[in-house]
Amino acid sequence: MYFSHAKGARVFGVDGEDYVDYLLGQGPAFLGHAPDAVLDAVDQASRRGLVFGGQHELEIEASEAVCEALGWPDMVRFGVSGTESVQAALRLARAATGRTRVIRFEGHYHGWLDNVLTQPGENGVWGAASAGQLDSHLEDFIVLPWNDADAVATALERKGDQIAAVLMEPVMVNAGVIEPLPGYLERIRELCTARGVVLIFDEVISGFRFGLSGAAGWFGVTPDLATYGKAMAGGWPVSALAGRAELMERFGTGEVNHSGTFNGSVMAMAATKATLECLRKDPPYDSIEEHGTALIEGIKEIATAHGLPLHVQGFPVAFHVSFGEAEVTDYRSLQQLDLMSYARFAQALVEHGVLVAARGVWYVSASHGREELSLALGRISRAMSEWV
Repeated sequence: MYFSHAKGARVFGVDGEDYVDYLLGQGPAFLGHAPDAVLDAVDQASRRGLVFGGQHELEIEASEAVCEALGWPDMVRFGVSGTESVQAALRLARAATGRTRVIRFEGHYHGWLDNVLTQPGENGVWGAASAGQLDSHLEDFIVLPWNDADAVATALERKGDQIAAVLMEPVMVNAGVIEPLPGYLERIRELCTARGVVLIFDEVISGFRFGLSGAAGWFGVTPDLATYGKAMAGGWPVSALAGRAELMERFGTGEVNHSGTFNGSVMAMAATKATLECLRKDPPYDSIEEHGTALIEGIKEIATAHGLPLHVQGFPVAFHVSFGEAEVTDYRSLQQLDLMSYARFAQALVEHGVLVAARGVWYVSASHGREELSLALGRISRAMSEWV
């Protein structure tokens, strides 16, 4: 698909089509598309220089804004993509512990590089997901089912002296929008603390979307390190790695390298600072919850009226839609739903002017209002009528 422009909760195709957007650029357009406050801040800052090859005042201001909003970290370091910040977190955890292996989970996404991109094979073993990807780069990872704390405990008991980190999405948004079971995150935190293992939350999707303090604040569990992006900067390409000072200061001393010409760029820092100011001064979370709740209920009612076995789960700010009936608590149970049929239905929604992801994740932004809700539900109803 080719788009010509976007504003607020709408995107427009090159042939004049308009869409109510629940894809939001795969999540970053949390304030809506082209937010004026962010555009103005970036424009003003960039006129003073785009890249300096050194530090600048906006970098400090954005760092303070991130740490203040999140509440728990001491320090933060900026990159360009979530993929990159995950790599920095892994390198830092290995440097701090002197260990090499990492526990991660089925269905969690941590970027596209060789050592983190995975998919299940025919034998159920998770391995390389792309042509040209090297299986050997995945050898240091132990892939476990999500929401099974006993599996983590067993792995740590057997190989704890090799484990540098446990890496997870605290909410499994990328696949299924699956929340942690009660007590799960708390127990993983306890296990990591007991074994001297670095707990890393990948909050590239959930960060600032689930409130200013992200999923860590939402669930009340503090990691050692966490990665952020997407909703943090109003659509600007920037990521962050935040964490405890005794870990993060290793970047500052040069012991751990994280190089990048565009790390902490002028535009990225302006966008980050402006976005967090918007989220602090005029929090959109209540209106997003109201819109998302009404959208979910509307989708369910339309599906029921058309006799479609639609499955919806998650949160008003981000939820997952598919066909079928199942209690979904991890990647394996997610596969019990009819994901392929929903992917085809998602295309029908797009053709009717509702932009959504084929994998079933719907995002709600600060710009979604009553007009978009009414328009979207009408279009969803027509799509379902033709689908039946």
